[in-house]
Amino acid sequence: MTDAPRQLTEVARRVEAALHDVFASERATWRELDPVLDVPLRDLEEFVAGGGKRIRPGYCHWGWVTGGGDPDGDGALMGGCALELLHAFALVHDDVMDGSPTRRGSATVWARFIERHHTGGWQGEDRRFGEAAAILVGDIAMVMADRCIGDATPEVRRVWDALRTELNMGQYLDVLGTAKSFVTAEGARTIMRNKTAGYTIVRPLQLGAALAGRVDLADALAAHGMPLGIAFQLRDDMLGAFGDPDQTGKPVGDDLREGKPTLLLARARESATPAQRAVLETVGSEMTPENVAAIQQVMIDTGAVAASARESERLLDEAVEAIAALPDLHGSRAALRALAEFVVERDI
Repeated sequence: MTDAPRQLTEVARRVEAALHDVFASERATWRELDPVLDVPLRDLEEFVAGGGKRIRPGYCHWGWVTGGGDPDGDGALMGGCALELLHAFALVHDDVMDGSPTRRGSATVWARFIERHHTGGWQGEDRRFGEAAAILVGDIAMVMADRCIGDATPEVRRVWDALRTELNMGQYLDVLGTAKSFVTAEGARTIMRNKTAGYTIVRPLQLGAALAGRVDLADALAAHGMPLGIAFQLRDDMLGAFGDPDQTGKPVGDDLREGKPTLLLARARESATPAQRAVLETVGSEMTPENVAAIQQVMIDTGAVAASARESERLLDEAVEAIAALPDLHGSRAALRALAEFVVERDI
């Protein structure tokens, strides 16, 4: 397993401690009103605390430091909490949309509520209840994220609003591509730029810099973050198609079962023979391990896997070269290099 660099793990520890305090206050408030309201908040806290790499808070912190912020100060801390809560919102809703029963090796939020409905013998359809409750849990996460941003400057608010909007628009394109069971390579790139690259790296960097008062760094940060964010998604696509379930916490080939509109799949389709294309037509259906293995082999044989690997290397080089245009404060350039190598080589 590729270990996270200290420039990420140190930030993660601080953000996790701050999130613990945020949840303690929130849960105490609503538990006093009615103990039953602690259930969705407890699920949300356990979901947030249950894993994740804290990449977005990490980039927010190093955007802050690059912008001249005190690396030991708390100026970007609540921004990092906001990003992690926004990520929880997206993942909780994503699991409902994908019908995923597990994430990080544990039951998803909607699956937990289905089980509560079932064991409680409650009225109505258990799945509809589970989905409705999970949607509300995701909404709570979004509201809490907004509150963490607090009384932001107009510049910070503009970055935050752009991030949230791009995330949802990219997610819609993802849902649409899955429903149509087809996406072109260019369509997949559009999803990557909006749903992943902007939301995961570019906007968190810009948010941190805006919190430090350096909105003028936005373009230089994007020159580093955009190619890196696309490489991040290319790695995600590989993990979704070939990842070890013991590492990813999801079944092998999970993206193939869900029919995710990835660049990896689009490339395979474009280069496939008629016989190979027939194999790829099973993507998005109920599949046996043998079906998954057959699709994986087509992705290898068409050159889609090798092409993604080459592109990831090129994008990583481009992102690293762009660091030279950024200020080097308190080890910020070295930190950005370490984070860049980690996000394109990670195992989870």
